[in-house]
Amino acid sequence: MAERTQTEQRNLARELSAAVRGEVSFTAADRALMTMDASNYRRVPQAVVAPRDADDVAAALRVCREHGVPVVPRGGGTSIAGQATGVGVVLDFTRHMRRIVSLDPAARTAVVQPGVVLDDLRAAAGAHGLTFGPDPSTHSRCTLGGMIGNNACGSHSVAWGTTADNVRELALLTYGGEGVRAGRGTDATGAPTGLPPRLRDGVKALVDRELALLRTGYPDLPRRISGYALDALLPERGTDLARALTGSEGTLGVLTEATVRLVETPAARALAVLGYPDESAAAEAAHTLLVRRPLTVEGMAADLVGDAAGLPRGGAWLFVETGGASPAEAAARAEELCRAAAADGSTDHTVVTDPAGQRTLWRIREDASGTATRMPDGSEAWPGWEDCAVPPDRLGPYLQDFRALLAQHGLRGTPYGHFGDGCIHIRIDFDLLTPPGIRRFRAFSHDLAGLVVAHGGSLSGEHGDGQARAELLPKMYGPELVGLFGDFKTLWDPAAGLNPGMLVRPARLDDNLRFAPLPRKPVPVAFGYPHDGGDFTAAVRRCVGVAKCRNAASAPGSPDVMCPSFRATGEEQHSTRGRARLLHEMLAGEVLTDGWRSTEVRDALDLCLSCKGCRSDCPVGVDMATYKAEFLHHHYEGRLRPAAHYALGRLPQWLRLAAPVAPVLNALSRAPLAATLAGRLAGLTPERPLPTLATQTFTRWWWQRRRGEGTAGSAGSAPGRTVVLWPDTFTNHLAPQVGRAAVQVLEAAGLRPLLPPTAPPRPGFRLRRHRPLCCGLTYVSTGQLDRARQVMRRTVDALSPVLRPGRPLVVLEPSCAAALRTDLPELLPDDPRAAHLASAVRTFAETLEQYAPTWQPPRLDRPVAGQTHCHQHAVLGDAADRRLRDRAGLTGPLSGGCCGLAGNFGYERGHYEVSVACAEDQLLPAVRRATPDTEILADGFSCRTQLQQLGDRPGRHLAEVLAEGLGDEAG
Repeated sequence: MAERTQTEQRNLARELSAAVRGEVSFTAADRALMTMDASNYRRVPQAVVAPRDADDVAAALRVCREHGVPVVPRGGGTSIAGQATGVGVVLDFTRHMRRIVSLDPAARTAVVQPGVVLDDLRAAAGAHGLTFGPDPSTHSRCTLGGMIGNNACGSHSVAWGTTADNVRELALLTYGGEGVRAGRGTDATGAPTGLPPRLRDGVKALVDRELALLRTGYPDLPRRISGYALDALLPERGTDLARALTGSEGTLGVLTEATVRLVETPAARALAVLGYPDESAAAEAAHTLLVRRPLTVEGMAADLVGDAAGLPRGGAWLFVETGGASPAEAAARAEELCRAAAADGSTDHTVVTDPAGQRTLWRIREDASGTATRMPDGSEAWPGWEDCAVPPDRLGPYLQDFRALLAQHGLRGTPYGHFGDGCIHIRIDFDLLTPPGIRRFRAFSHDLAGLVVAHGGSLSGEHGDGQARAELLPKMYGPELVGLFGDFKTLWDPAAGLNPGMLVRPARLDDNLRFAPLPRKPVPVAFGYPHDGGDFTAAVRRCVGVAKCRNAASAPGSPDVMCPSFRATGEEQHSTRGRARLLHEMLAGEVLTDGWRSTEVRDALDLCLSCKGCRSDCPVGVDMATYKAEFLHHHYEGRLRPAAHYALGRLPQWLRLAAPVAPVLNALSRAPLAATLAGRLAGLTPERPLPTLATQTFTRWWWQRRRGEGTAGSAGSAPGRTVVLWPDTFTNHLAPQVGRAAVQVLEAAGLRPLLPPTAPPRPGFRLRRHRPLCCGLTYVSTGQLDRARQVMRRTVDALSPVLRPGRPLVVLEPSCAAALRTDLPELLPDDPRAAHLASAVRTFAETLEQYAPTWQPPRLDRPVAGQTHCHQHAVLGDAADRRLRDRAGLTGPLSGGCCGLAGNFGYERGHYEVSVACAEDQLLPAVRRATPDTEILADGFSCRTQLQQLGDRPGRHLAEVLAEGLGDEAG
């Protein structure tokens, strides 16, 4: 049997590859990437096909039909009910079929392929003052095909409706290969137009037979998404077949093209934030605001928002957006709405007209689907009852009953969402790992379905039923109407080949849970994973698939870094989500069977820059840089490593050995033959010159200065508060001018910098009396974690005596500061001294702000450009840097993103093109746009090197710029 199955697989692969012009993959890696969406469910597909056009879709369907293989259409994979997973062939529309075919501003319509990302359509329409109304929080990566499949809505549905309200015509192919052009209206016989004869006659007969049921079987509410919208086929509703097929979750036909309606956007917007005593009060008030025709009415409570700045007094808030022809008109409408709300129970309010301020607040809402997956105590929470909806005027009582039901089952969750539409999102702390927890999940789901129905609601108010809720549809619609859904499915898909197990004849809601194949016990690891209870599996589970890492570009005004390699390649395996999925499958051991030796995981992680952007930008805090280091540690354990790991991973020791002969080595590096040979042996990319070694290291300069006389010799005895200045490897051996400038500025600020003591020699090690200290960064980034721990422990031993309480450790290189603040305590979790050292780490700007608060920097008064270091953005924060720049008159924002060099990454063979593409994403364009008088700032050595090698203008560390200003003032 197994052999016959393998033969059938080979035949399927051969025929699909011959029939389809797009990519056809049966590899373990590509299948592993498609096992999950953003839901609790997991299915392993047989193959992944990326069709180039509708002809490819038809060819794939034909081959799959002949082999009896089911087909699952998939867009961005952000569905949270399981409908983007399947066991057959997955059609991935994000690779090729993502073209906006046409856009007609006069008719306010656009024709799109299913893989078009919503924000791309909105950008194209925005040039004409138009937009596509539905806007789910995943708007930067969800596709129109997925939105049509799920009938997505978003926060502006109170103004512009659901996706079904904005679809004009759909082009589909059935599993049987029939072409459909679904629109609105009937032919002379009263049958829907655009159907082949079999479907035309069948649909008409079904509607004619069931007119009474279709007229009485559906609840009347704005967010009724569950089931098939067969009532749209009623003659009094215009026989709207396009609307009836929207929300069918790929179970009836495969979408190849859609004509959608565009709406006019207001010229200006204002955001009224209304405070209420609690969630129930906000829910009760939401529907009363609809008469004022707002664009949004979104609700959030304190347990989700936390201590977000800019919010008025209250325990819960409504975010209500208003529009107008001018900023003044939008603000006036918002103020009028606030006055009405105050008379109806609002405790406080604020109106935000600044676009940047609005984006900050909306980001809280948009990230909620991720942030809500962690409870305040760090425990996990999951989707499953993410978006049920009730009539808006019933929302207050429903939420009270909902909270009571949670308590009855011993569960917790944080409701938020589209209060104006009566639609609630929530992640609940289900235990989906143990049989008792799964039984409780099932029992709660049945009880909640009954509660929703009792309030006249819909089991799904936005994201569809999928596997999560389809089993419960009889509670909402009754067996007769659900039976009619089955008849409609059979009519369209008699072979049950499209997305089986969804919506009709569904799998049980507690089957196919994605956690089932994971290890039950923690696997041995090197890092401590303090936020995941020391469990690497729990760390990998953090990725719930919201796919913010798949953003092709940063939002306007956003400093986001994640995910530079995805932005460069557009490949799922090079996104944070893709890598997390592969790690999940590695742990599961079903698709990827080699464990830590997996070449699929290794290849996906190869283009991870270890920028740590996901640590801060991912709503659930996935830290792929740490996971990569962990994987490499195990993958190469007891085996020969790539040459670059020895050359770049052990860079601190090579630079220490090279220091005495730096002039000779610099000369050799400029000789093409010698440089090429050295680079080839070291596994380095031939496109990059080797960096120039300092002929005088920073530490040598420091100790010569200390031994000197006069002003130069006063550094060790100068008055002022003592700070320990960390001589990182890059500053010491490659950019000593940064260290010298930092000393000058710190002393000018009244501080007394001292260098840390060097580590004692190893027993029997007689070549040098002392060894320099190291943060371990390069060892961590190449996964040499045993060596990293040795280096870090030596650092802790040496620094502990001098890092007295209140004495900071000043680190000039952001990547080294991040390593000391996070990697060191996480690799030495049992040493309390490591945590103390990490807490003492300060950036250059933090040191000046905290320990020299009255010092006035030189006034430089010029604009700046450049990039905030990715590790600073992700781990350290740059608020102190921004305040210091403001005080020095250095104006303007720095870009986000990653420079692309990223330590060892950009020097490793095979990474050059991606490294350059990352630099071209934000850094290089920002520098090119800069005026001649603009100061180019780049605190990271990698950033400065990338600018030197790829750009026309060099960058400098902030310390250098301030030190130069001190010299100018003295002059």
